[in-house]
Amino acid sequence: MDSTIPKHIAIIMDGNGRWGKNRGLTRSEGHYAGSQTMEKIIDASVDIGIEILTLYAFSTENWTRPQDEVNYLMNLPVKFFKQKLPEFMRKNIKVHISGDVESLPKKTREAVLKAMEKTKDNTGLIVNFALNYSSRREILQAICHVIREAEGQHLSIDQLDESVFQNYLYTKNLPDPDIVIRTGGEKRVSNFLLWQSSMSELYFIDVLFPDFTREFLEKAINEVNQRRAANYDEWVG
Repeated sequence: MDSTIPKHIAIIMDGNGRWGKNRGLTRSEGHYAGSQTMEKIIDASVDIGIEILTLYAFSTENWTRPQDEVNYLMNLPVKFFKQKLPEFMRKNIKVHISGDVESLPKKTREAVLKAMEKTKDNTGLIVNFALNYSSRREILQAICHVIREAEGQHLSIDQLDESVFQNYLYTKNLPDPDIVIRTGGEKRVSNFLLWQSSMSELYFIDVLFPDFTREFLEKAINEVNQRRAANYDEWVG
């Protein structure tokens, strides 16, 4: 693999439900397969040397799915962190959550808050789960916070610039992603990191997420590096 390792990769983990249906399984069984793949991609990211991995786990739009599917998805973080938290501690992995945590079901909320608290002092790979996440809502909330700060005279509008505004986003302590990968064949960003990905390389792949392997991750990194090298050559030429 190319020696240029991106600092931050974000993945839209699309295709779990379709993967299940294609095999005569339920959509929930597809989500379970996707969670297993997610574990492998986290491990691969540690091995490759990626510093931050953002995973689009559940959008605010996903609440409109069938209730049994939503219930399953809300229970997945509970099982996932119960199983993986000791391993995350051993591997020095830090959990970060981007999204409306307070609106999650109680067990889900408690599981993710515990994971963040337990791993807060870890200094290795940061896994940022976009959970109950909407980028439009994130930006609107940030604007509301800025207005309240200005009204309370804690912030002068004249001081507001991009770097200040970023401090009101869920990702305030994280750099923007170098690459945004979407699996599953769709070629859109689906309300994901709209502010943060303004300068990111976008990489779309037809492979459904449960079939997404370390090799596909490395291929994405290599192809983006080749893109950037070609663009640099054209620019300096």
